[in-house]
Amino acid sequence: MTTFGSGASPRRESSAVIGAIEAGGTKFVCGIGTADGELLDRVSFPTGQPDETLGRAIDYFADKNVAAIGIGSFGPIDLRPGSPTYGFVTTTPKPGWSGCDFLGALRRRFDVPYGWDTDVNAAAYGEAVWGAAAGLDSCLYYTIGTGVGIGVYAEGRLLHGLLHPEGGHTLPRRHQGDGFAGVCPYHGDCLEGMASGPALQARWGVPGHELPADHPAWEIEAHYIAQSVSSAILLLSPRKVILGGGVMQQEHLLPLVRRDVAKNLNGYVAAEDLAEGAGLDGYITAPGLGTESGLRGALVLGIRALREAREPGVPGAVGSGTAQD
Repeated sequence: MTTFGSGASPRRESSAVIGAIEAGGTKFVCGIGTADGELLDRVSFPTGQPDETLGRAIDYFADKNVAAIGIGSFGPIDLRPGSPTYGFVTTTPKPGWSGCDFLGALRRRFDVPYGWDTDVNAAAYGEAVWGAAAGLDSCLYYTIGTGVGIGVYAEGRLLHGLLHPEGGHTLPRRHQGDGFAGVCPYHGDCLEGMASGPALQARWGVPGHELPADHPAWEIEAHYIAQSVSSAILLLSPRKVILGGGVMQQEHLLPLVRRDVAKNLNGYVAAEDLAEGAGLDGYITAPGLGTESGLRGALVLGIRALREAREPGVPGAVGSGTAQD
């Protein structure tokens, strides 16, 4: 159930149709749902050039009579209200998208409230409300696929800060003997440059899903992911770490990451959740919402935007989790 404050009509809120967009670097997923979190419809299509891709999204919502739209977008994006480029995609390596007024294109067509955040923050939000972190006040969500992104939900709020977290571009220590230059156009051997799907293919000559479970690629992959997770645990002390994205769909990878995180922390953080075995297995986990984390999170962003538009300044939880922001 969604809490909107004492002045709102539950019937009016629950009957509203909410739009949701999970805008990834490879594909867009658009959908509609209800204010209590039920997804009613969805469509997906490749992420092409901005005019074409945003046009397809606009066409999808044209006859849906949405009351609000939540958007979780690949980035970097401008999340600063009042900024002249608020709602823009900024310095992305995605060809054609740098400087794109993403939110403005939707606003010019649909005069409704908007929720706007990164795709990984949206996924973290979805997991905090309905997924693996439901009922917790913090979690980290990693997407490891075409790129690497990290969403941070901390003490009941999505973290933005100066811009928003860009943990996929931290600089890890190299695996012993690893001479791969990395594929990131900005940093070369950052986490994304070394561990993303394109990095796997560039390093080994085939997509990751074609590599067998005993291939040395996975030991190297786990090394880089576990370094980031270990550092994030020490920096942010989240209640849950969720690893999603296409690369993490290789089921043999998650146990390797857990093993390396335990090795990195070396018993320093005294918490039962970090104990090898059942504790760590429940702490570093796959998404509870499967491949729907991003779209469901975008739906939560839309629900929140509608709530805030109708009840300005009134805090309230969305769904069954503790999400407040």
